[in-house]
Amino acid sequence: MNKKAIIVGASSGIGMEVARLLIADGWYLGVAARREEPLQELKATAPERVEIMTIDITQPDAGEQLLSLISRLGGMDLYFHASGIGKQNRTLEADIELSTMDTNAVGFTRMIGTAYRYFAQQGEGHIAAITSIAGTKGLGPAPAYSATKALQATYLQALEQQSRQRNLDICFTDIRPGFVDTALLSGAFKYPMLMKPDAVARSIVHSIYRKRHVRVIDARYRVMTFFWRLIPNWIWRRMRL
Repeated sequence: MNKKAIIVGASSGIGMEVARLLIADGWYLGVAARREEPLQELKATAPERVEIMTIDITQPDAGEQLLSLISRLGGMDLYFHASGIGKQNRTLEADIELSTMDTNAVGFTRMIGTAYRYFAQQGEGHIAAITSIAGTKGLGPAPAYSATKALQATYLQALEQQSRQRNLDICFTDIRPGFVDTALLSGAFKYPMLMKPDAVARSIVHSIYRKRHVRVIDARYRVMTFFWRLIPNWIWRRMRL
């Protein structure tokens, strides 16, 4: 039986690298993003196994477009959400905060919810999404980003609990990378411990195949977030990041 996956946010970075790996493994893919040209490049690697669609997850009809892409693919076994934005916002500019909320909170909920309802009706499926270690604590340099990443992780956890209560056979994989060398982190600020997208993508695919519930990538960030959680709030709010 042919395995079918939808990847939203496949036009660059981790989403594109995961798409390449799944194509190499023989999957049939539906790939979506706001930019069509990179999606065409993916389709060219396996024209008979890749469907493309331009989808802006901040638009109200994005869920309906996802269902249309699923139909064109002939079904869906895995939904992988790699779409998101993030910027440092040390002066709390309103447009940055609100656009981050639109994409990472409202858009995320729209797409994950659509995939969940599809799998609930189908009776089984697998939802995987890139959240972030940034959701571990509230980060002053990026308030909306860290808040929305915490929302994403909590939302996936809540849906996993709900699916068990409803006796639905839906797997969830919450992927929490550290800093990855993608366009998302471009700019003057130099991030420490940058990871390569292809290495992160391999770890993600491995985690999906093993049906991991939560995966922090990599070991350095697992140690770091462990100690973050131990820092009392009265100390954390005084720390300079």
